Amino acid sequence: MSHPQWQQSNFDSVSLLGTIDRESVPSLWRYAQTWKTSEKEVEISLKNVERIDSAGMVMLIHLIEHAKKQNCHIMLSFVPEQLSTLFKLSHIESVLTEHIHTKQR
Repeated sequence: MSHPQWQQSNFDSVSLLGTIDRESVPSLWRYAQTWKTSEKEVEISLKNVERIDSAGMVMLIHLIEHAKKQNCHIMLSFVPEQLSTLFKLSHIESVLTEHIHTKQR
């Protein structure tokens, strides 16, 4: 099973692609819920995300929680400015600080 907006290049690296919004989140979240990992840390790259809205932000928060249940720590890389603004407006940026790469590879 695969999803066109979810690319897993190796066990500890996933890239999300395209627009992550209220239209795409339901199918993407259904797929993400089936995702299992045995890695201790997985990087989720947002480098190829063209647009993300509040539904996409909530999905990422749920993805972080889903991974925690599998004893995995999610790190977000290439966080778009649009998403950073949503984190600030939602007053959750301090909660997510430990999940955001400040230096990009």
